[in-house]
Amino acid sequence: MNYLQTIILSIVEGITEFLPISSTGHLILTSDLLKISQTEFQKSFEIIIQLGAILSVVVIYFQTLLRKRKIWEKVLVAFLPTGVLGFTLYKLIKHYLLGNTVVVLLSLFIGGIVLIILEKMHNEEKSKLDDIEKISLKNAFFIGLFQSISMIPGVSRAAATIFGGLYLGLNRKTAVEFSFLLAIPTMLAATVLDLYKSHLSFTSYEYLLLAVGFAGAFITAFVTVKYFLRFIQSHTFVPFGIYRVILAVAFWVLIVR
Repeated sequence: MNYLQTIILSIVEGITEFLPISSTGHLILTSDLLKISQTEFQKSFEIIIQLGAILSVVVIYFQTLLRKRKIWEKVLVAFLPTGVLGFTLYKLIKHYLLGNTVVVLLSLFIGGIVLIILEKMHNEEKSKLDDIEKISLKNAFFIGLFQSISMIPGVSRAAATIFGGLYLGLNRKTAVEFSFLLAIPTMLAATVLDLYKSHLSFTSYEYLLLAVGFAGAFITAFVTVKYFLRFIQSHTFVPFGIYRVILAVAFWVLIVR
């Protein structure tokens, strides 16, 4: 992997991390298009640069996180299912699911259809929870269960948590913001676990690639988060569902087949 490919992947990560279209899936598909082999380093790269995108949320919500510390209780409770399952299933996820194009395309396609159906069923006017602090610990845990499904590449962590929130009565903005915050411990834990499992056995060149990817993902995600929050104020998630289906079909027909 060269620096140009690294920059392209970091931009893809920054744009897709918080949208319900699967950043991991897009990184895998982009790597296929760029003819980048799914080596152990490449898989680690795809995990670690996501933390760069997540740090943009820390910057944007820094004051909120300081003032409203009870939010952390809910975020950490929601993180528990993914934390336990991610640690337990780490080898399965990294060695058999990450880098699997077929799994990604199936997840994108099925997830897109589910996204459209759930959005059509959702009634924004009846959504009573308009503040993260109103989320109960029980509901936070259930949203965490939804997030754990996203360990399958292509499902989308954002999609799973957002629609878990909508199903439990959150309005769109609150569901999206909780999804943003839940990404902090989730991706921090994923990065630390991967660094530990890989024994930091990267070359100096690979460390440089990680640094470039990390920075690129942070900058791109910072802009994307602000735009996405404005977008969902007046739009549904249906366009993202349609995009997922079209992408999966097009990639299958043009590339895989």
